[in-house]
Amino acid sequence: MAGPRERVRVAGRELTLTSLDRVFYPETGTTKADVLAYYASVAHVLIPAAAGRPATRKRWVHGVGTPEKPGQMFFQKNLDESTPGWVPRAAITHKERTIHYPMVNDPATLTWFGQIGSLEIHVPQWRVDSHGNSLPPDRLVLDLDPGPGAGLPECVEVALLARTILQDVGLDPVPVTSGSKGIHLYAKLDSNQSSDQISAFAHELARALESDHPDLAVSDMKKTLRRGKVLVDWSQNNAAKTTIVPYSLRGKLTPTVAAPRTWAELEAGDLEQLDYREVMERVEAGEDPFAPISGAGGADSGDGDGDGTDGGDNPRLAKYRSMRDPAKTPEPFTGTPDELVGENRTFVIQEHHASRLHYDLRLEHDGVLVSWAIPKGVPETADKNHLAVQTEDHPLDYATFEGTIPKGEYGAGEMTIWDHGTYETHKWINGKEVIVTLTGADGGGLGGTRKFALIRTGGSDGKDQWLIHLMEKESHRYPKHRPDADPEDLAGVGEDPEPENHEAKDSTPGSPVPGPDAEPNEPKSQESEPQEVVSQEPRSQEPPSSTDYLPMMATSGTTGDLGGSDWQFELKWDGVRAIIIGGGGRVRIFSRNGIDVSATYPEFTDPALWPDRAFAADGEIVAVGPSGKPDFGLLQGRMKLTRPGDVRKAQRNIPVRLMLFDLLNDGGADLRALPLRRRRARLETFFGEAGESLSGVSIELSPVLDEDVEDLLESAGELGLEGIMAKRSDTRYVSGQRTRTWIKLKLEQTQEVVVGGWRTGKGGRASTVGSLLLGIPDGDDLRYVGRVGSGFSGRELTEIKEKMAKLARKTSPFHDVPAEDASDAHWVKPELVGEVTFGEWTESGRLRHPVWRGWRVDKRPDDVVPE
Repeated sequence: MAGPRERVRVAGRELTLTSLDRVFYPETGTTKADVLAYYASVAHVLIPAAAGRPATRKRWVHGVGTPEKPGQMFFQKNLDESTPGWVPRAAITHKERTIHYPMVNDPATLTWFGQIGSLEIHVPQWRVDSHGNSLPPDRLVLDLDPGPGAGLPECVEVALLARTILQDVGLDPVPVTSGSKGIHLYAKLDSNQSSDQISAFAHELARALESDHPDLAVSDMKKTLRRGKVLVDWSQNNAAKTTIVPYSLRGKLTPTVAAPRTWAELEAGDLEQLDYREVMERVEAGEDPFAPISGAGGADSGDGDGDGTDGGDNPRLAKYRSMRDPAKTPEPFTGTPDELVGENRTFVIQEHHASRLHYDLRLEHDGVLVSWAIPKGVPETADKNHLAVQTEDHPLDYATFEGTIPKGEYGAGEMTIWDHGTYETHKWINGKEVIVTLTGADGGGLGGTRKFALIRTGGSDGKDQWLIHLMEKESHRYPKHRPDADPEDLAGVGEDPEPENHEAKDSTPGSPVPGPDAEPNEPKSQESEPQEVVSQEPRSQEPPSSTDYLPMMATSGTTGDLGGSDWQFELKWDGVRAIIIGGGGRVRIFSRNGIDVSATYPEFTDPALWPDRAFAADGEIVAVGPSGKPDFGLLQGRMKLTRPGDVRKAQRNIPVRLMLFDLLNDGGADLRALPLRRRRARLETFFGEAGESLSGVSIELSPVLDEDVEDLLESAGELGLEGIMAKRSDTRYVSGQRTRTWIKLKLEQTQEVVVGGWRTGKGGRASTVGSLLLGIPDGDDLRYVGRVGSGFSGRELTEIKEKMAKLARKTSPFHDVPAEDASDAHWVKPELVGEVTFGEWTESGRLRHPVWRGWRVDKRPDDVVPE
């Protein structure tokens, strides 16, 4: 990225901060450095409010923009492959796919959020446990949203009324000015009810306010009912909904904050939204009105579960407590010993002589000890993996426990500490995958420092089965052989003194252990994926042939075409396709039809921008208009230029961006046979290797948007974008072909067309073109699809007539033009391709109400097909 960069260490993690002088909020001049400084100053109060909750990010990579030119915002749930492994995450299954959400559990993750432009952080009202399961909600939220004609004063009135009702049922709410228009009310819960039950209660509360104060409050979201009133939005208690986390910035024109407030402030009147500087001052003065909800300020502030480390009301320890009687066993129940390091870094391995000898590995994580029983102990070599079974979370003070559990009690037998110390997290996905480096005590059983991977492989009879693998010092990859954990090790696992006989296998015989970028238990298709082999030889500098790397093309479709597969979603960029070929100290750009357009877009051809090796990448060149969205009409002013002087002038007036979305060749290795998800991972690595040079304003990665497709289409519509690209993540890249594995989901109907004639205009356009006659290739001729006469500028009409004169012919290229359209037509050779928008196809196969969008100089007539 352009601008200053700095290597920093945050909470034991190394991060590179780039473009620190990038202005995120132009109206106030607030830079990325300011944003990072803010999040650093409030981390100790924000993190307890967000920890353990899957976070959805709203990203403004280039800032929020101005009223005249708003910045582009992206919703993002799923983590990219380039995400640092140490970022805490939760794997949540939605319908038929699993999304890996980040969790803001530590200051380093919060800093990483700021680095990638994640200004807003949204979380649900529930947490996940160490098994990846959703816990019951631990807080209630009401969103008081003023309708037209209402504002903060009306929200304050409703907040005070709601406070009385909540206090009557034993809840003590805390107000948060949202940083937008309204107020959020939070109340702490005891986690004994489901999200559905809390939603139902909140709905009844909203109805009660509406019934008692019909001129002030409304519980129905219909906009027509909200004028002059405050919507009491109860729906954010739904398990699928999220709310902006307290202390998060907002992506508004100015850097306002979702700021916790006191009731005294609300009662004093003149309430206003606060900006980040005001919130920083309050936090630095020791104020945190949200502490009663988040538990901030306790021993586990910022790293625990928000319920205190003594486990007294921690729902994650409910199973542990239910299995033991404190009057009969010496095992600990509450309290945190001084010996614990804290900050999610303590580990212990205990030798447990229960009904069968096994070892218990426990890692401090989010206020508990996440625990695995390992029948044969940790593996001593990388050649043999051992079975591990995740058991119930244990309280933190179990890390120092040694003693005898009495006969007849759960886990009866002698327990001693085999080794203990601290650990470093490389990757942690609750209930899926954990990679850590353990550093044991002098004389401990580990014999020093060891790196292990824990991978979940399945479960049966309530046993959550994993394998544990010792990672080789020189390798970050898992071994390419089957895990050798003995299935019979399941017998006696855990602390049950009379275990049942559990039959299970930790993996399919002969299957490889997934690599760190793979999803655990990912279903395999019948057709095996090609294996990626990365050569250790010097990478090739010889550029690939452009004729070998023609672009793969998509087919128009609907959301109904997406069933039964894992799809990756991206925005549909309204620009022109570009294949970038590099190598031998030269970079060239090719259009979709193989024409070298390097002279048209010289800003992308500097070899210094790209990794120093041969490559072929796929992307889209776009021009961003004043509205902040891609503008195909504006791009027309760049597409036809080749003379250096014209191009230099256009670079100033019509800047363009290159959005990369695929990598086809890397260092001479053809990647097209790899599935898309692996090509994407290679692309992100390729992009990252270029570092500062490639990460500038003009060259970007097309974001992968892991949202529900209907939500994505709705967001695209709100942003005025063309639509969404859906790509099957398990399929290869097929050069030069149109496939059903890439599907265009368009909000507006568009159609590429071939121009076969024109008609003279009337009135003010009598001396120029009145309309163009359009067709789609059908054998040797064109099938007539109608005429277009709107969408042209005066300059374009003059240019079009000149083009038509050069292509004149005597006979019609169509085989079915109606007589009324052919009567005064001038025929031309069918060589030019354009694009139109239209309302619908008529029954006779004509375009209804077409509007001209522009020429497609990047396409040939035989590229045109019916959309």
